Amino acid sequence: MSTRHALSRTLIVAAAATLIAGVVTSTPTLATENDAPPSAVADNDRGGAGQGPSVAVPLAAGPQITRGEVIRRAASWVGIGLEYSWDRTYQGYRTDCSGFASMAWRLGTPGLDTTSFVPGGVASWIGKDDLRAGDALLNDAAGANGHIAIFEEWTDSSRTSYRGYEFTGSGVHHRTIPYPYFSGHGTFRPVRNNSIVDDDVDPGPGNVGIYRPSTHEFHLRRDDGTLIKIGWGTTGDLPVAANWDGGHADNVGIYRPSTHEFHLRGDEGNTIRIGWGTTGDLPVSGNWDGGHADNVGIYRPSTSEFHLRGDEGNTIRIGWGTTGDLPVSGNWDGGHAGNVGIYRPSTSEFHLRGDEGNTIRIKWGTTGDLPISGNWDGGHADNIGIYRPSTNEFHLRMDDGKLVKIKWGTTGDLPVSANWDARG
Repeated sequence: MSTRHALSRTLIVAAAATLIAGVVTSTPTLATENDAPPSAVADNDRGGAGQGPSVAVPLAAGPQITRGEVIRRAASWVGIGLEYSWDRTYQGYRTDCSGFASMAWRLGTPGLDTTSFVPGGVASWIGKDDLRAGDALLNDAAGANGHIAIFEEWTDSSRTSYRGYEFTGSGVHHRTIPYPYFSGHGTFRPVRNNSIVDDDVDPGPGNVGIYRPSTHEFHLRRDDGTLIKIGWGTTGDLPVAANWDGGHADNVGIYRPSTHEFHLRGDEGNTIRIGWGTTGDLPVSGNWDGGHADNVGIYRPSTSEFHLRGDEGNTIRIGWGTTGDLPVSGNWDGGHAGNVGIYRPSTSEFHLRGDEGNTIRIKWGTTGDLPISGNWDGGHADNIGIYRPSTNEFHLRMDDGKLVKIKWGTTGDLPVSANWDARG
């Protein structure tokens, strides 16, 4: 199963309260020099030029925001003609240095001032070695003595200068700044928004593989067509694959019907054992609750029910399908959590369950085909496919309905799919 479940495993939603902000009555138009008080516009290019009052409250926290979004928001004010003023706003934020940083961090409007980011609980001091995109260099003095610049990246390995975004008396800039800041403008230290999170790493597309019962080996196909062999399991085992530990790449495992146990392979080759199911059950895997790691489950043909294991060992039951159906699982709509479905050999149809319990029907395959699912094209959602034992071919369905054929395996092999070489 693709780690584009991914969408399912990457973000922990932080419980961050939106910053309490005052009501802004001014119209969000561009400030002009004539509109600003004479003392509000600096005639130099660096450092602070005065600030409006902060709206900080004790232990305030901003909403969760990714590093990439901070940089995109900062860039959105570059080159659009904004002029420095501490009593005017644009998009609800003060057009001064700290209002600009508040906008980039998506804090409450009209924004904090430089004295309030850390005491207000919005940000924390960090070290130089910790600096990453979306962090900042802050001089937390008051008024025109204070200033803040958003950090983007180091200019080179010497780390003596960086690319950053800042709003000074001469406008909004994206430029190279000596670390920690231009001399003569006070003391600057690195700081981090307490609600910033890393961007999702695109793991790339999922891929296919087979489990060879005769040798108890997985033969997994990488993106470049090369082979990964992993010995795992014994006679009678059924293959599964997913992201058991929440890392970048997926891994393999087996379900042992004789003992009703999953034997999952960790990244280090260790075995994770989970007892689940009973006689006649068929194994499935997926990210049922949107956490970091995928989990296991079974499909019970005798009752047409999925029994899915949550992170806490709890059981999630879903009735789906009818006699003769084969189970599949995947993230059909690109949301946080995966879902289930069945493949009906009698009609060569997938009946996929949406988050709302709705049915998505897709006709794919022919008599004798075995169902699989994965993120074949690296998009947000997983898709379906079949493995044709008669020709040892995968027939994968893309988002646009197109067919991709991959020849892999030999007689007697069982299909698996996941993201074996995920980026990150």
